[in-house]
Amino acid sequence: MTRSNLPFIREDLLNLSAYIPTPISENQQQLTRLDANESPYNLPSELKAKLGLIYEQEIETNRYPDGSHVKLKTLITEYINEANLEQFNINNISVGNGSDELIRSILMATCLNNQGSILVANPTFSMYEILAKSLGIITHTIKRNEGDFSWDLDTANKLISEINKPPIKVVFVVHPNSPTANCLTDDEIQWLRDLPPDILVVIDEAYYEFSQQTLVSELPQHPNWLILRTFSKAFRLAAHRVGYAIAQVDIIKVLEKIRLPYNLPTFSQLAAEFALQHRDLILPAVKDVMKEKERVYQALVNHPLFKVWRSDVNFIYLRLAQNPTNENHQRIMAQLKQEKVIIRHTGGGLRISIGTTPENDNLLDKLEKINY
Repeated sequence: MTRSNLPFIREDLLNLSAYIPTPISENQQQLTRLDANESPYNLPSELKAKLGLIYEQEIETNRYPDGSHVKLKTLITEYINEANLEQFNINNISVGNGSDELIRSILMATCLNNQGSILVANPTFSMYEILAKSLGIITHTIKRNEGDFSWDLDTANKLISEINKPPIKVVFVVHPNSPTANCLTDDEIQWLRDLPPDILVVIDEAYYEFSQQTLVSELPQHPNWLILRTFSKAFRLAAHRVGYAIAQVDIIKVLEKIRLPYNLPTFSQLAAEFALQHRDLILPAVKDVMKEKERVYQALVNHPLFKVWRSDVNFIYLRLAQNPTNENHQRIMAQLKQEKVIIRHTGGGLRISIGTTPENDNLLDKLEKINY
């Protein structure tokens, strides 16, 4: 793509690489899909039937969605406050069309017009950098320590102290991180606590329900912190694209100014509300997934072909023990795809989501037949 063909497009966008999900061209029922960190379970059939009835009876398709999200925010705060002594109310919540929309709003609110830049440690969720670049915002990256994928905090501190044109305004961390599956260390959490108040700390807890690790209880003590969560993983609503932010009221007010007025479709709102109201039937499956994770982890950690890292969540990260090049990892991924097993190549390695027991058995069986 050249600027001469599109003279009206920003030049920096022409060479930007998009986030491209794995295309699914075959019948999904024939695939073992272990590439997107989704729950391997659909909603229980009785809940899907009830949700379908809600669509039929309650949704007026000719009306715009509820732009206030009051009912959904109320249910979210009830869910959060179960473990946090009712510290939060609906004014601490902003709801987005997936976490991606919230990340974009955060970037617009902090760094747009050359007001700031962001800091991430790679490998991590690529959308932070992709969204920043799409807005013309500079992303500063550091490499993680190879042994445990922890942050190189000395380098991070150096960048924060030295960069001022524009200064680092946002630090993005994932707890646990994707694709490397590790939670923040005690040193990293203390580092976040010690960051100056003019830096926004975004803690992405998309996998909280699997890891059971959260920093929500610390939000009242840190007015420059914001936590992101999603309904796309443990709540089994990836198709509905619902995410939410938890932060102090003043931050939420800014995010509410930026978001589009009808950003979340009515059915997505109802599905998220429904999932929260029936979480006693949905979330117990998390234990099954984590039990399967441990079984698959034990099978892979003893596999002579791979180097496997500890996992705190519903996916496993690994690389080839010998010659861990992108080309060799892509070759493995391609062989698995020929066998209708889909995993993800990212961050210089392979990320494998945990599926159902038959899906995981199929994966392990196909890995034994890899021609490498």
